[in-house]
Formats: sequence, structure tokens, C-alpha cells
Amino acid sequence: MIVTVTPNPSLDRTYEVPALDRGEVVRATGERVDPGGKGVNVSRAVAAAGQRTVAVLPLGGAPGALVAELLDAQGIEVAPVPVAGATRSNIALAESDGVLTKINAPGPRLSAEEQELLLETVRRQSRGADWIACCGSLPRGLAPSWYADLVARAHAAGVRIALDTSGPALLQALREGPDVVKPNAEELAEAVGRPLATVGDALKAAEELRGLGARAVLASLGADGQLLVDGSGAWYGSARVDAVRSNVGAGDSSLAGFLIAGGTGPEALASAVAHGAAAVRLPGSVMPTPDDLDPAAVTVTAQVPVDRALTEPVS
Repeated sequence: MIVTVTPNPSLDRTYEVPALDRGEVVRATGERVDPGGKGVNVSRAVAAAGQRTVAVLPLGGAPGALVAELLDAQGIEVAPVPVAGATRSNIALAESDGVLTKINAPGPRLSAEEQELLLETVRRQSRGADWIACCGSLPRGLAPSWYADLVARAHAAGVRIALDTSGPALLQALREGPDVVKPNAEELAEAVGRPLATVGDALKAAEELRGLGARAVLASLGADGQLLVDGSGAWYGSARVDAVRSNVGAGDSSLAGFLIAGGTGPEALASAVAHGAAAVRLPGSVMPTPDDLDPAAVTVTAQVPVDRALTEPVS
């Protein structure tokens, strides 16, 4: 069973448009409303794979009530933490060529009492869990050390924890030794304070995060595949994708695939790559089911192509 923690969830509206022209009336060709937030997406992907998950998240106002309703309809157990502020609403504009424009609202400010209730709810729900996946940005009111505190509490309870966040929250949590962190290329570059131009640059950055405390690093490099670096070495995974429809939630789907497959080793990396590749072929933030996966299109190797230039270098 996988418990997810999303401190700043959202109600996500995704519009598919032929092209985005500023200042013009743009007519959508498709529309979706989904429960949003990185941890929420992980729960959705886990549930789509037929496994049990519990989503812990602060919810408030009409948007929060709709998030809970949508998750329940997808068979996801929700452990809501009531908050005074309304859950944020986000908008994504997906163009036909795969370009995505997102507008993310800041979300409510959590009081000290709401913050403590969130931690207590995680503690209560994580009894017997295989993993806790803590994902996304922190809402207003939570200090950057909040994730570090959560990692420490999880380990004290004997539960493995995966972390997908960035900036000071990531750096402070590393000192508590999260079992796996899942940065993308931009977050890797930010964490080490230098640009990444090749897969080898990303590998070195991932190794540095391990040196700062992460037990394993699962790095998403977009169209350039994924890296897994842990105490036993490094692996590189990639998959053929003929057409990208939307990359919303693809990294979250990858993390779910990794945890579903045990959260360690090349087999888990292969599952992560398969889930991420399947997600980008689907509209909006739709999470893949087992029928959407194409394991035969996935390649995992210990021969990391360190000289390969990244399709989109990070400066």
C-alpha cells in the first residue's frame, strides 16, 4: 500500500487547443477536470494499476470538495485534512504540437494547527504502508524544513519514503536520508547549482544528491529518458514514444511505476520508464492503466550514455 502526501493539492482544468495565440479568442477542442497535485497524481497512477493507495491532502472550499469527489470516483481512499482556505484551481493549455502552458495558483495558507493535523494524519495513515510518497511544492505557511521533519518521522516509524520536490525543501530533506528522491533535469540543476548539458552531467548531479543524503535518485530527463542512481550503481532507461499528447503528470506516473515495482533496482526503473512513456501519450493528466503500457518499447542498461547531449539543456 502506498500513502501519498500532497501538501498543496489542486483542481486542474486542462484545455486542448490547436495553438495558443495571445490576445485572441482560442476555442478548445477538448476539456478535462481532474484532481491535481503531484502526490494526487501518484495515487491516481497507483489506483489505475489496481493497487491500494491512500491520498493525504489538505482540502478546503468547493474546489476541495470536488477534488475529494473526483478521487473517490477513481477508487482512491482520501484522508482529508480540513483547512479554512479554498483548495487552489490550476489551468493547463495543451497545444496540438505538445507544448503545454500551465497557470498554477498559490493555494491557501495553512495555520500551525492545520500543519500539525496534516503531519498527524500522515502518521495515522502510514501504519502498515510500504511507501510514503511526498510530492509537490509546499503551501504558504509551511517552512522549507517541513519535508525534512516528515522524512524523519517516517523513518522513525519504519516506513520508506519517496520525495518529489525542489529548492530549499529538497535540500533540507536530503539530510534526513529519504529513500528515493525524484528530481527532473531542472530540479537537478537547481540543486547542484550548475547547468546540465549531457546525460553525464545529470549523472554527476544525481551522484551529488546521494552524497548529500539521498539513498537513491530517480531522475527524469524528459525525452532523454531516466536515470536511477543508488548504492549499487547507475542505470539508464529510455522508451520509444511516437507522439506526445500531454506531459502533465508524466513524472508522477513514473514515480508511481517505480514504487509499484518495489522502488529499487533496474526492474523498478523499467516500470518507471514504461509508466512515464504511457502517460505522455494520454490527454491532460490521465494516468495510464496496465493496458496502456508498452514494456517492449523500454530499454534499461547499466551503460549510461554520458556523452549524449540533452535535448533541452538546462542552464
